[in-house]
Amino acid sequence: NPRLRLKGKAPITGYVDGAWWPHDDDLQMELRELLPVLAARLGAITRVTYHLAEWAKAPLRIVIDGRSVRLDGYNAQPANTLGVLDAYGNTIVLLIVPARTKPDRAHSIVMAASTTDDASTVQALLSG
Repeated sequence: NPRLRLKGKAPITGYVDGAWWPHDDDLQMELRELLPVLAARLGAITRVTYHLAEWAKAPLRIVIDGRSVRLDGYNAQPANTLGVLDAYGNTIVLLIVPARTKPDRAHSIVMAASTTDDASTVQALLSG
């Protein structure tokens, strides 16, 4: 089952550009797998925004592929989302499927969120 799926590059619809199902709440470790994959779409990633309550304490910066990436945690970040930004402000917003979600359910959420014309809210996707 894929843990990451993005919508196609067509005009983006909805609240998210795809979905990601991390293994656990260690953001620093999880991003080491995720960001190189997203860099293929975005180019050099410079910043990640996340909801503070959803991840274990993370450093302010990490280095991935020799590049420094700023990690900005906010209480105001929409729940169950992760923002990944390049140097030009282009952003990929991912729906975060909670790590403890059962595999079949997680797979369904990831697939629904990455459907090109899906415009569901994060809450609708997670509760669907």
